[in-house]
Amino acid sequence: MIVSPKAANEAGDKFGLKPVCAGPFKFVERVQQDRIVLEKFAGYWNASNVHVDRVVFRPITESTVRLANLKSGSLEMIERALATDLPEIRADAKLKLATVPELGYEGVTVNIGKSDAGKTAFGKDPRIIQAFSLSLDREAITRVAFNGEFLPGNQWISPKNPYFQSKFPVPKRDVAKAKELLRAAGVTGPLAIDLMVPNNPETRQVAEIIQAMAGEAGFDIKIRVTEFATSLKEAEEGRYQGYMLGWSGRVDPDGNAYMFHRTNAPLNYGGYSNPEVDKWLDEARTKGTLPERKAAYEKVAEKVLSEGPIVYLYHRLMIIAHTAKLDGYKPMPDGLIRLTGVKLKP
Repeated sequence: MIVSPKAANEAGDKFGLKPVCAGPFKFVERVQQDRIVLEKFAGYWNASNVHVDRVVFRPITESTVRLANLKSGSLEMIERALATDLPEIRADAKLKLATVPELGYEGVTVNIGKSDAGKTAFGKDPRIIQAFSLSLDREAITRVAFNGEFLPGNQWISPKNPYFQSKFPVPKRDVAKAKELLRAAGVTGPLAIDLMVPNNPETRQVAEIIQAMAGEAGFDIKIRVTEFATSLKEAEEGRYQGYMLGWSGRVDPDGNAYMFHRTNAPLNYGGYSNPEVDKWLDEARTKGTLPERKAAYEKVAEKVLSEGPIVYLYHRLMIIAHTAKLDGYKPMPDGLIRLTGVKLKP
């Protein structure tokens, strides 16, 4: 993000309370848990294409309440509408949808070497992680939890991405194979796993589906619902075995892989370390063409997908719903709302 160095240095850790950045709008005020207010910045290079004078962001955690406010006219736009609400939104002539597949992914991060919690059977034996992965029906998860609107996946980028490694397709559920792997790993009874789950309705539902599916293969999933900020701290300190965690994604595949799989990288919550993977991730950064970089990432995928620091599950649909009075809005796969070019009819 582009920020003012002078303002950032002067404000220090208080910069977020009154940010000075670059864009079509400037900061006016933030009232905690109530609103963030922006107004049009006359000095923006493309100000003539900014047709909205004032923007108010309001945090409304319950998706049903967000949608009700949109339908009543109290809001002009909502982000992250539920996939299960799509039929209702599509049926309302006063509303419009703007959707695009995300750049990121949703999955289960496995504590492999972050702490003593990673020294359990689940974190130590790749066969057990593979069994867990095979116990899950990714297509069924998206059907049940998201009306089939989300895209099943097994890599850090989606199957529609040019960097997707088709050599490693999204696996089908195979409970028999999962049980076989567990037996080979010496698991004789239900294997208990602490699964940390951020506290939001969609993630909790997915965790419950995983709990039921994995249970049929021989896993005893203990769901531990945790506030999101707390869960990140728990992950950083290694106090978990499995962690339901997504990533917003980056345009370049490096932004979805390097920080998560390189030894001691900042978002490597699982404590994964493989010198060969480190070398290939570095190599991908030095190549200039897609085929060369994809070849390096193929080697990364072969190791990472077999050793299991992250069990990738699906890729979300970024869902923005807005009033039909709003024209010109284009969704972006990073999920950020951009209002340049947008007009609101009276």
